[in-house]
Amino acid sequence: ILIRRHDTGAIVRVADLVDDADQKKRAETLHYLSTVASKDRDGVDVIIALGMAKEGFDWPFAEHALTIGYRASLTEVIQIIGRVTRDSPGKEHAQFTNLIAQPDAATDEVKVSVNNMLKAITASLLMEQVLAQNFTFKTKAGNDDAAKPGELKIKGFKEPTTKRVKQIVETDLNDLKATILQDDTFAKAAAGSLDPEVTNKVLIPKIIRERYPDLDETQVEELRQQVVVDSVIKNGEVREVGDKRFIRMAEKFVNIEDLDINLIDSVNPFQRAFEVMSKSVTTSVLRIISDAITATRIEISDEEALLLWPKVQAWVKVNGRKPDARSDDPTEKRYAETILFLQRKKQQHLAAQRAAQMDVQS
Repeated sequence: ILIRRHDTGAIVRVADLVDDADQKKRAETLHYLSTVASKDRDGVDVIIALGMAKEGFDWPFAEHALTIGYRASLTEVIQIIGRVTRDSPGKEHAQFTNLIAQPDAATDEVKVSVNNMLKAITASLLMEQVLAQNFTFKTKAGNDDAAKPGELKIKGFKEPTTKRVKQIVETDLNDLKATILQDDTFAKAAAGSLDPEVTNKVLIPKIIRERYPDLDETQVEELRQQVVVDSVIKNGEVREVGDKRFIRMAEKFVNIEDLDINLIDSVNPFQRAFEVMSKSVTTSVLRIISDAITATRIEISDEEALLLWPKVQAWVKVNGRKPDARSDDPTEKRYAETILFLQRKKQQHLAAQRAAQMDVQS
């Protein structure tokens, strides 16, 4: 299909692989793409496709993939990336754009729109992870323990000790990340509604146990650290100053020589995605997203309460008061909910003790 641009008057060649009413015309288009367009950079400018875009066609000159609706499958994501990242003469830039419906509070589909938006953001995050530089992570034994090229040394890091964990890290890490990122809980974590340590130390291990029930707790922890470190490092911005390298994590730059597993665990792997989202949508849309997350917030678990309790105590000490459950600050609100949760647990425990004593007396 030849279309004249209104701004420049140039002719744009469009290949339509969606309309298949005329099979002969479709066959001619496919033949043209496989013969002329695959070898001539100017043979076609735009290809519109559905299944073909996932199953693949040979167009090495493609520079920009524009998809409508979020992709649920990691396989689809990687295939779409593959459409535009093939090397070809003259290609200096490759881009992926994901068009999704903006949430609208006036419609009944707001929850669906919010979930799709968050999942699209986490899927984009996963794409960056797939394309980012790979590192081998090692335990740092001491200050003189220098890393080899392609390695990062981390204090307190637990390296894989079994063949099973090594195999998952080498062959299944991206699929595991996809499972984690597409979890509904993690869609909410992407909007910063969960404490980073709860995300890293409670939710990730839970999903790992569900996906790999054959792993023991030591193996789960080794795999958890691998996922968290890999995600945080790949989402971080690396800068070189003189002969030193710094990585941006949690709004500050850290010397790569000083990386520590506790520091990495304190970082929300989705912080960068949330920053991008905050800049990309209006304040009203952000409010809609926040309200939708609050309406379906995650109940506090025993593990989260135990992890947050020291932080609650520190917060009370600094502020001189208990956190308010009606606060606009999501962290303060979560701390208040943690106190209420622990109070209920204590009441239930005391009630159970009294019931047991009455049984003994009777």
